[in-house]
Amino acid sequence: MRLSTFRARVWLAAVAMATLLSGCGYNDFQRLDEQTKAAWSEVLNQYQRRADLVPNIVATVKGEAAFEQETLTKVVEARAKATSIQVTPETLNNPEAFSKFQAAQGELGGALSRLMVVSEQYPNLKANQGFSDLRVQLEGTENRITVARNRYIQAVQAYNVLARSFPSNLTAMVFSYAPKPVFAVQNEAAISAPPVVDFNKK
Repeated sequence: MRLSTFRARVWLAAVAMATLLSGCGYNDFQRLDEQTKAAWSEVLNQYQRRADLVPNIVATVKGEAAFEQETLTKVVEARAKATSIQVTPETLNNPEAFSKFQAAQGELGGALSRLMVVSEQYPNLKANQGFSDLRVQLEGTENRITVARNRYIQAVQAYNVLARSFPSNLTAMVFSYAPKPVFAVQNEAAISAPPVVDFNKK
């Protein structure tokens, strides 16, 4: 009888705990945390896709003997920097590491954008079917990056609202669910805008 009563109490306590955790947002934190991780994985996949295109683009551009070496070098260096940063699951919860990674990817995007602008001045490159195909792939990848980043931003926004709202913010404090860093947008316009290239400079 005592054993049966003890089991009943344990069962009731478990049900009460499950109800309490559900009501205070614990399950929502689990769901939204997984969503942000999945969205972040897609962002990384698209960044990797872009990085994988760079060697072929560089090799094709090198075939144009008169192409500006400085522009090409900046692309190679930006890719090396972006791919050298180790990204771990903890990066999502480390604003400093996240910002560093974001800045490196922004530099690579800017360097590639400048290369594409400069390439317009080389008829042989524009007529090169291989380069044209790579350019289309790069443009498609940049679009995928934008979509993936937007999905990640939305997932983080939902998570952060939960982490900062009452009473779920109490659950966040108890279980250490800190708000996640988001992509900074203050430099997005500068990164995405085509650079001004003055070919009259010597």
